[in-house]
Amino acid sequence: MDLANKTAMITGAVGNLGTAVSTGLKAAGAKTIVVDRSQERLEQIYKSGPECLLAGNADLTSEESVGKVVASALKHFGRIDALINTVGGFRGGKAAHEEDLSTWDMMMMVNLRTTVLMCRAVIPAMLANGAGSIVNVSAGAALSGPPGLAAYSASKAAVLRFTESLAAEVKASGIRVNAVLPGTIDTPQNRQAMPDADVSTFVKPDAIADVIAFFVSDASRAVTGVALPVFGRG
Repeated sequence: MDLANKTAMITGAVGNLGTAVSTGLKAAGAKTIVVDRSQERLEQIYKSGPECLLAGNADLTSEESVGKVVASALKHFGRIDALINTVGGFRGGKAAHEEDLSTWDMMMMVNLRTTVLMCRAVIPAMLANGAGSIVNVSAGAALSGPPGLAAYSASKAAVLRFTESLAAEVKASGIRVNAVLPGTIDTPQNRQAMPDADVSTFVKPDAIADVIAFFVSDASRAVTGVALPVFGRG
């Protein structure tokens, strides 16, 4: 997939999925802006240069910090053609009525607020270009409410509804907004948390990255407002 004419911003770029997405888009020819809270971790994975901007020390729950990240990217590349919001978090285990309010607040903060702030900051530049692609990462849990995951499921469902509304609002301006809904991702953390699970049913990060690359590419130029499950064999 040829993305040589694209500049893509990836949040959560040192996470398992974020790394797979950033690596995959770069391999397809895209220029990348890799965003994370830690500059040190970015420098351990990526090499800064004319085609890769390392945007560390970013607090994506802060409107001010998000604004600085986007301004820096636009100064460096002059445009942002794609935004991929992989940053997020997971916490659960308690019944909905017993779950700590701090967990509810955290899930909405790291999963929904970060996505909303990034989209708000990037869309004006995309409007000026008359084109753009945004890919938000929701989750399979957004489609139902598993026991013990009320806060997580609600936050990911909110990302999905936000994606749909945003897609309807900006499609006439040439901006496409889609969401991927991964199942259980094959990561060291998930393998450790579920030692008895059949890991062959987990979905690989690079498989999700390939779907995201499609949404970034011109091959998906007629696709917007889609919530695509990426469950692997799960």
